[in-house]
Amino acid sequence: MPMYEYKCAKHGVFEELATLEDYDQPCACPQCGQISARVLTLPPEFLNMLKEKREAIERNEKAQHAPEIITMAQHKEKKAEEAARHAHKHGSNCGCQPKKKSNLFYTADGNKMFPSMRPWMISH
Repeated sequence: MPMYEYKCAKHGVFEELATLEDYDQPCACPQCGQISARVLTLPPEFLNMLKEKREAIERNEKAQHAPEIITMAQHKEKKAEEAARHAHKHGSNCGCQPKKKSNLFYTADGNKMFPSMRPWMISH
């Protein structure tokens, strides 16, 4: 039997075992006996996830039993709409450009090193 979380108005969140058939049923608080509703908790990784990735996961969950089928023409039209939404002048802080990766690395003795095209230059 799975463990579900419930929230009592007086005593807060508690966990109880329940059958799969009773997953949506309220449960009595073990301390006061008050009927408490089940709560759903989301992992913090889901809340900090990029919007696009979250939408892709939701789309996959919806399509689990009935996949969305589109033609090549519909696919091209959808891509053109996405490109039109993205069409704007790129400023220095628009966020569209990938960030340049730093060449910084640490040597075996813990010192910083910035490799460059000019090895004769001294880095500070």
